[in-house]
Amino acid sequence: MLKKFISYYRPERKIFILDMLASLMISVIGLVFPVMTRRMLNTYIPDRNIRMIVFAALFVLFMYLIRSFLQYFIQYYGHMMGTRIQAQMRRDMFDHLETLPYKYYDNHETGKIMSRMTNDLQEISELAHHGPENIIISSITIVLSLIYLCTIDVWLTLLVFSCVPILFVITFLMQKKMRRAFAESRKAIAEINASVESSVQGIRVTKAYNNAAKEREKFEVGNERYIEAKRLGFKAMGQFSASTQFVTNLFNIVVLLGGGLFMYQGKIDFADYSAFFLSVNLFINPVTTLINFMEQYQNGVTGFERFVEILNEEPETDSKRAEDAGILLGDIEFRNVSYSYDDKNEVLEHINMKIGRGKKYALVGPSGGGKTTICHLLPHFYDIQEGEILIDGRNIRDYTMESLRRNIGIVQQDIYLFNASVRDNILYGRLDASDEEVIEAAKRANIHDYIMQMPNGYDTEIGERGVRLSGGQKQRLSIARVFLKDPSILILDEATSALDNTTELLIQQSLDELCEGRTTIVVAHRLSTIKNADEIAVISRGQIVEQGSHDELMEKNGEYASLYRLQFRNQEKDGKEALSLELG
Repeated sequence: MLKKFISYYRPERKIFILDMLASLMISVIGLVFPVMTRRMLNTYIPDRNIRMIVFAALFVLFMYLIRSFLQYFIQYYGHMMGTRIQAQMRRDMFDHLETLPYKYYDNHETGKIMSRMTNDLQEISELAHHGPENIIISSITIVLSLIYLCTIDVWLTLLVFSCVPILFVITFLMQKKMRRAFAESRKAIAEINASVESSVQGIRVTKAYNNAAKEREKFEVGNERYIEAKRLGFKAMGQFSASTQFVTNLFNIVVLLGGGLFMYQGKIDFADYSAFFLSVNLFINPVTTLINFMEQYQNGVTGFERFVEILNEEPETDSKRAEDAGILLGDIEFRNVSYSYDDKNEVLEHINMKIGRGKKYALVGPSGGGKTTICHLLPHFYDIQEGEILIDGRNIRDYTMESLRRNIGIVQQDIYLFNASVRDNILYGRLDASDEEVIEAAKRANIHDYIMQMPNGYDTEIGERGVRLSGGQKQRLSIARVFLKDPSILILDEATSALDNTTELLIQQSLDELCEGRTTIVVAHRLSTIKNADEIAVISRGQIVEQGSHDELMEKNGEYASLYRLQFRNQEKDGKEALSLELG
């Protein structure tokens, strides 16, 4: 892990070296004042050499001016170095997140991922800047100060240094407890972020059901856990700080008592004793810095561990034999396909089906039967445990995922639109498309006229998740996106089930045009919309229980026929109720 952390310094090595040199010079300049003080006490003042006294004061002033410039360099360029390292880590994390499979996002909340990308990386940034500075420079300063103190009095220096092992013992004993506490604190912050993210996204539902109190209750669970985690962290930090502060205070007592005894015995004169008393802070300050650095170190290390944890997640990878699919024709076959999300309970069991190019194949059946899973397996969002899926006679593993998905368009019930302009959302179908192609796609999706009525036309911002659009308008934008992509295979996963009947009829016209000439898999909630499908499969409990055209399945008088008649009766009943209400 240390090697990984150090690797982020390579692009910043020039600034890093200059930052370390500046810190080293600041440490050396720190010796100037006590050295000049000792010389004045021992030589210049007894000799009444006013010229050298003034020169010494001006020399110290000049050194302090240089130190001020160096401190500015460290504060500005050092922090910028840490920020750029943080930005590179964030870039690496984002790039890696883009490669992770669907399964990772099934098991990890967005808010917790965001916490790692923001809070954790901020702590790492601070560690990246101050860590080497505190460890290397403080260590060098301790060595230099010890050498200088030895020139004043070796035995008194050794007496002071004898307290250092106690500090190391305390640090070693407290380190594990602090790391555990700070790790819990990080997890608690991630839970709060996840809770807030979930509540904000669902704020309309919360208000609709007057459940603000419930959301506060859920938030407070994470908030209380955060308080408890912080309590344990501060308790460990308090014990550590109090113990180490007591030991550092012992340094002053040792100098006071030891120096006083040495003066009493005539082993050290007043000038050297005074200089030693002033200079001992050169040794104590970097020791204190290293002690205080422990909290930042624990925060940074904990954050980096969580950062590396994400980078160690296995990304989606193409098989070694995978090739670019080019333009697929659209012949699809599922051979004995079985799949389970948790490797225990099978969602699909021994699915066999063939879909000819350009044909329309419908999947119907009760919720949870496995219809959407079939749609997710075709673009290779998940790896199947058994069997194989073929397109144009080749296993989909033989195609690179990028080229496979390039040939597949998906329109889902839950439309995701980005907080961007109308144009940018349509362009997501093919980023290199021209404005003319975008407009043509919008026209084919029957959304162009509405777009032109918007305040800024195609440049109108639609808000987060398209909040400023109706359900039908969102659906048409997603259809325009697929028109622009122009795939050979189309998946319609309950694309109109959330729409009212009137809007559904209008959207269906666009979908019918979209399906022309493409191999289409339709997951349908309203069976009336798939009567003209070339083949219909009834999926129940992960299996295909019936398969055939609408007429064939109705003749069988099986599960499909029962579903169709039940739905038709419900629709007829709803229609009569609506008519009676209309009449009075």
